[in-house]
Amino acid sequence: MITMEEALKKPLPTPDGDTFAFWDGLKKGQLLLQHCLDCGHVQYYQKSMCHKCNSERLEHRPASGRGKVHSFSVVYRAPGPAFKKDTPYAVLLVELEEGPRMISSLIEGDAEKVVFDMPVRLVCQKITDDITLPRFKLA
Repeated sequence: MITMEEALKKPLPTPDGDTFAFWDGLKKGQLLLQHCLDCGHVQYYQKSMCHKCNSERLEHRPASGRGKVHSFSVVYRAPGPAFKKDTPYAVLLVELEEGPRMISSLIEGDAEKVVFDMPVRLVCQKITDDITLPRFKLA
C-alpha cells in the first residue's frame, strides 16, 4: 500500500553510466548533447553509441539552450496526486537549435498560450542536490 507521502512525491530520473555526463552538465547549468565524431550526428537522449552510424566515438558538447515548440499538450487532469497543484501545465516537444528534439515542460509561462514554433530557451531547474531537470521558458 502506498502512503500519502509517497503518492505526493514526483518521480525523479536515475542517472546511469550512459547518462551521468548529461545529468552532471545540467547541475552545472548546461544541456550537453552527444556529437558523433565519425558521422557528425547530434543526439539526445544519451546512449553509448551513435543512433545513426553505431559509432562509439561520441563527445559531449554544450547546446545553445535555444529551441522552438515542435508539438505540445496542455495537461488539465493531473496523472497523480503529486502533479495536482501544477495543472494546467504544458508538456513540450522542443526542437533544439542543434536538431534533436526533447520532451520537457514549460515553466514561468502560461500553458494555455503555447503555440507551435514558439521560441523557448532552457532553464536548469534544481530539484535536489543530485537532480537538476531541463525545463523551458518563453524566449
